Amino acid sequence: MNVEDYRIQPNTKVNLGEWDASDTGTVPDKETAQYLLKENRKKIIDLQERLYAESAQSMLVVFQAMDTGGKDGCIENVFKGVNPTGCRVRSFKVPNDVERAHDFLWRYHQHTPRNGILQVFNRSHYEDVLVVRVKDLVPKSIWSKRYDQINHFEEVLESNNTRILKFYLHIDKDEQKKRLESRLDDPAKHWKYSSADLKERAYWNDYQEAFEVMLEKCSTATAPWFVVPANHKWYRDVVVSSAILAALEEMDPQFPEGDKNLDKVKIPN
Repeated sequence: MNVEDYRIQPNTKVNLGEWDASDTGTVPDKETAQYLLKENRKKIIDLQERLYAESAQSMLVVFQAMDTGGKDGCIENVFKGVNPTGCRVRSFKVPNDVERAHDFLWRYHQHTPRNGILQVFNRSHYEDVLVVRVKDLVPKSIWSKRYDQINHFEEVLESNNTRILKFYLHIDKDEQKKRLESRLDDPAKHWKYSSADLKERAYWNDYQEAFEVMLEKCSTATAPWFVVPANHKWYRDVVVSSAILAALEEMDPQFPEGDKNLDKVKIPN
């Protein structure tokens, strides 16, 4: 499996209908995927510890998807075992009155990672070119400018040693139907179901178009988008963990050097 196959190159035209949401690459089955994920996690845990200790660079991981796309499950599975001291997860809901009184990026910038931190965004600043666009919450003259503003925002982060990875978890409409039905069939999942899910599903084509434009305009060399096949959760997790691992290995964080002459230190009884 080559994660670069799922990376959107800058200025590339995107048609999500041409991306197979059930793709499993060269991973033959769930058992193999679970083994690969476990191996990836071991390495991510080690590199995240070094990232935190070094405290000279950081990582921002962004997740976007249609409803039931699997953001929560992917975050839980990929980052299982990572030291929470150096890892943060932030979920963004509808902005409150204070957030609405600021520019649209204000609430997101407050949660970008300081040096040493691996920060995860469950939904993100891209909501302001997705739901805002689909629901016509602000005029096109406003949201249409936000793609460039987002790119500039991410350029600022990147220039200050924050590595950015962005994952669109791609499911198809049939898979969403199955997942919504499973929430109805399983009493333990009833809390996940909302009547708003059906209302949002009615906007499927509009959201697909909005995601396509987002991917086309905002996948850059330093802050790439990946379209992750997500009908099979086990393959989704392998792709995401492999991309994160590759980026951390490229960042190559190092433990700081300890004090000199530690071999001479005697701990008193």
